[in-house]
Amino acid sequence: MLFVRHGQTPTTGASLPGRAPNLHLAEKGVAQAEAAAARIGALKSVAAVYASPMERTQETAAPIARARKLRVRKAAGLIECDFGRWTGKKLADLRKLPEWKTVQRYPSGFRFPGGESFSEMQSRAVDATHDLVAAHRGETIVAVSHADVIKAVVAAATGTHLDLFQRIVVSPCSITGILYSAEGPIVLTVNSTGDDLSSLSPS
Repeated sequence: MLFVRHGQTPTTGASLPGRAPNLHLAEKGVAQAEAAAARIGALKSVAAVYASPMERTQETAAPIARARKLRVRKAAGLIECDFGRWTGKKLADLRKLPEWKTVQRYPSGFRFPGGESFSEMQSRAVDATHDLVAAHRGETIVAVSHADVIKAVVAAATGTHLDLFQRIVVSPCSITGILYSAEGPIVLTVNSTGDDLSSLSPS
């Protein structure tokens, strides 16, 4: 399964857009999505392309799907974390809050005011991943989602506690590959932004 973070938007690195509507890719994000599509398009087989319902993930998934002559399917479980009352807030302001240390150091014990907890986010994202894997046994599929969601899925796949998931970096339009099998998941690559994906295989 190839997880792709959406491309850069006008708010990337500046604010916490969360599930606010009408946030689209910036020009650079469009170029990143095309580059990701070219990398994934070079693979021999991709059976399906899924994306979270947000505009920025749908727009990132579109060229990937076109490259494989597929349509983009929505997967609600891949949606961004519900940041509640923090939605739309500037990161510079949020970093000044005492709760920010909890977000970084003890995320498993944090719930966004009026929103979702990181544990809930991880649980539904992992469940959504397993559902997609079950629907495409033995096939390569693409799932376009969001940084925290992908980081949480990677943490689960590696058996890493959620409190350490902030140490994982998932850049805009990076590709993360995880092989799911009956013996358990194998993380093939994380935050890949330029490698040849055809060489990915268990060592």
